[in-house]
Amino acid sequence: MEKRDKQLCMDDIKYLWHPFTQMKEYARENPLIIEKAEGSFLWDVKGNKYIDGVSSLWVTTHGHRRKEIDAAITRQMEKVSHTTLLGLSHPGAIELAKKLVEITPEGLNRVFYSESGSTAVEIALKIAFQYWFQTSGTGSRKNKFIYLANSYHGDTIGSVSVGGIDLFHKLYNPLLFEALKAEAVYCYRCSLGKTFPSCGIKCLAKLEELMKKESENTAALIIEPLVQGAAGILVAPPGYLKGVRNLCTKYNVLMIADEVAVGFGRTGKMFACEHENVQPDIMTLGKGITGGYLPLAATLTTDRIFDAFLGEPDEFKTFFHGHTYTGNPLACAAALANLQVFESDGTLEKLLGKTLFFKNGLERFYELKHVGDVRQSGFMAGIELVADKKRKETYPLSDKIGNRVIMEARKRGLIIRPLGDVIVLMPHLSISVEELKELISITYDSIKAVTEV
Repeated sequence: MEKRDKQLCMDDIKYLWHPFTQMKEYARENPLIIEKAEGSFLWDVKGNKYIDGVSSLWVTTHGHRRKEIDAAITRQMEKVSHTTLLGLSHPGAIELAKKLVEITPEGLNRVFYSESGSTAVEIALKIAFQYWFQTSGTGSRKNKFIYLANSYHGDTIGSVSVGGIDLFHKLYNPLLFEALKAEAVYCYRCSLGKTFPSCGIKCLAKLEELMKKESENTAALIIEPLVQGAAGILVAPPGYLKGVRNLCTKYNVLMIADEVAVGFGRTGKMFACEHENVQPDIMTLGKGITGGYLPLAATLTTDRIFDAFLGEPDEFKTFFHGHTYTGNPLACAAALANLQVFESDGTLEKLLGKTLFFKNGLERFYELKHVGDVRQSGFMAGIELVADKKRKETYPLSDKIGNRVIMEARKRGLIIRPLGDVIVLMPHLSISVEELKELISITYDSIKAVTEV
């Protein structure tokens, strides 16, 4: 076994190129190779056990090896593993589309499948652009998009064009289309120098200024509802999301709600838009849609948008977009089983108590000398580490403080991943209170061990 472990590590370093990973640094470390999982836990090839503290990158909903989802995939595999949706259909795609329409905000009645959050966003952008082209004529000026500072919507060229995180996106600027950046919510480090709630959500007023000026040129605004995930779990204050919806309506701009990261129970409700009863024009879904089993994403639109694409073949109103594995039957089977588990387990109802326990457990992190801010919505949490709490001073990049904390947690049996110096916690919705207590404890002790030496 030890010989196999060593060979896997050598081959990993020799052949693989890992995403969002500096491979020179990775090669200096001892790779962690996960071999199996069950419930809230992962095991590496050496037999070490870890709590999966980030739901395997925010996707695993009901824990690993959920028997109902395992069985659904097996049953589907015995029928057909893949068939195209280009001019054909299959029961799973139909049944899942119907279910998604039933559970998403009212008015989203059409479902377009893809394989990842990035592609779901790419599709949303193209649909919004083509919608205005086909309803306003070829001379339509509504061809720009508004995005928020600190936003992240994926890694394809279109989704990067509406991304607001320079670290991920700046290098690719020559490849991107022009988009309009608006102020976003980051209450701990407000760019306007304001404090909530006395600010009156001033960033909404700044957004309205931009919309008023650019609405005639703007096809859509794209937003991560309630929580900007990759920015460090930045949680919007009450009323912000509803305010954005109202501005989009007022200025005739489509609203794209990117629920890829926040959907499927992450914020305590099935979808983040539900917290303020917001009905977007377009919604993108991914990550937790299959319970963390298989790649699948969906872009939902209203009938108003869908109808603009109807016409005779020679009118060329068709949405010319599609992927080979769009609506894959195995992925659809997993997604349907995932949604069934939400119902049979009463997942969202059980979350209420666990979310409160999570929130209370995170409060004690403020006791630590180098925790500047703790942000939490449902089962999404970000703990921002600072060199100086009073001045909100960040650590030097060379300190790699976030990475050091997660490596310390790994030694203690917890796998988490930082966003810079923000420690992200994203447990499975099915995690037990005892497991959640252990996750919180290890994180606390790891931060203290690294920052208070």
